Amino acid sequence: MTVDSSVPRLPDVARVGLGLAALGRPGYLNLGHAADLPDTSLDAMREQAWAVLDAAWDAGVRTYDAARSYGLAEEFLGSWLRARGHRAGDGVRIGSKWGYTYVAGWRTDAATHEVKSLDAATLERQWPETLAALDGSPDFYLIHSATLETGVLEDMAVLERLAALAHSGVRVGLSTSGPRQADTLRRALEVRVDGVNPLSVVQATWNALEPSVGPALAEAHAAGWMVVIKEGVANGRLTTRGLTGQGDVPPALAAIAREQDVTPDAVALAAALAQPWADVVLSGATTPGQLADNLGALRVTVDPAELTALAQLPDAYWTHRSGLVWT
Repeated sequence: MTVDSSVPRLPDVARVGLGLAALGRPGYLNLGHAADLPDTSLDAMREQAWAVLDAAWDAGVRTYDAARSYGLAEEFLGSWLRARGHRAGDGVRIGSKWGYTYVAGWRTDAATHEVKSLDAATLERQWPETLAALDGSPDFYLIHSATLETGVLEDMAVLERLAALAHSGVRVGLSTSGPRQADTLRRALEVRVDGVNPLSVVQATWNALEPSVGPALAEAHAAGWMVVIKEGVANGRLTTRGLTGQGDVPPALAAIAREQDVTPDAVALAAALAQPWADVVLSGATTPGQLADNLGALRVTVDPAELTALAQLPDAYWTHRSGLVWT
C-alpha cells in the first residue's frame, strides 16, 4: 500500500464516482443493505436511486457506474439523466458493464441473483439493451468481472466487437474480481486486435483489506489506462458496521476516523484516493447520508501505510466475500 510521493493525488470530488450496484436491485451483498432499503417496491427503489443521484450531482460527482446485472440501475440512471436534463456537455461520464444477466426477479431471497456469460452472444444482446436504457452510448463499457478462467481475453469474437466499439469512440475495458485480479489485468494489458489493444479501462476491487492488485493497477495507469476503484469500503466491512456487521471497526481505521472527525468509510476511501494511479474511486452509497459520509474522504489526510496491517491474504478475503449474504 505504498504511495509514490513524487506524484501527489489531492482529494478532488471529480475523482469520486457513484456506483449503482446497491441501488438498482432490492438484493445486494453489502452489510446492512436490507436496513437501507425498507421499501423495495420498484417505485420506491427508483425514488431512492434518484435521491442519491441528486445528492451526488449537488456535491459535484459526475461519474456514474452501472451494469446490466444491477437490476434496473441503467434504467434508473438513464431516466434520471433525462428528467434532470444532464448531458455529456455537463462533464458527465457514464460507465456500464456487460456479461452478467440479472435473474432474481426483484426478490431478495432468490436462489440466484445473476448469471455470468462472457461470450459474444451476450455482448451482442446486452449492448443494445444498454443503449436503450441509457438513451445513448456509455462513455466506458466493461467486461464484467473478467477472469483468466472465463477465457474472455482470448475470445477473438468478443475482442473484435469491443475493438469496433472502441473505434466508434466508446472506451472499453474490464472489471476484475477474485484473488487473481492482477494476473487478469496483466493479461488484458497484452491483448491485441490487429496489433492494437482496444482495452483502456480497468475497474478493480482495491481496499485496505485487499490491496494486492495495486502494482498491476499502477502498470495500467502508466500504460495510459483509466483506473477505477470499486468496493473501497469492502461491501460495508470498512464502515461503522464493522468487519462482521457488529460494529467491529478495525482499530487503526477507527483511530484515524476519530482524529479527523469522519466516519471509517471516509478514511477507507481516502486511502484509495491517495493512490497515484487511481483516476476514479467509486462510492457505493445506498442512501444520501452514506454518500455524505463517503464524501468526507475529501477532507481526510491519510497515509495508506497506516492501514497496511489490515491487509488480508487475497484468497482469504475473496472466500469471505463470497460468503456474504444477499439482503
